[in-house]
Amino acid sequence: MTSALPAERPSVLLVEDDDGVRRSTQLLLHGHGYHVRAHSVAAASLADPTALAATYLVADYCLPDGDGIQLLRDLQARGWTGRAVLMTGYPSPGLSAEAAATGYAALLEKPLRTYELLDALDA
Repeated sequence: MTSALPAERPSVLLVEDDDGVRRSTQLLLHGHGYHVRAHSVAAASLADPTALAATYLVADYCLPDGDGIQLLRDLQARGWTGRAVLMTGYPSPGLSAEAAATGYAALLEKPLRTYELLDALDA
């Protein structure tokens, strides 16, 4: 008797330098059925061999080695075509416009609200 394999969980590439925010976001997403690969810097996420297979990108704008805008550009240059959500503690109309022009589907203000993050991924 063989059982069917469960449907593959959608994958999220999470890039957030704050350990607490990264871990809580990872646990939140995991609890809602996502497979999460989490990194604290852009370089590590770009070096991750599974990065291009991710369905979603959830990235902080301010990273120790760059920013979320450039991270998305770098992923797109490598062929990534998933849905991206940018997080920031310092939203502005200029950042919102730049994020949208780069391809971010949403810009969320920290602290994140669970329903906003899940809605941004599911939209």
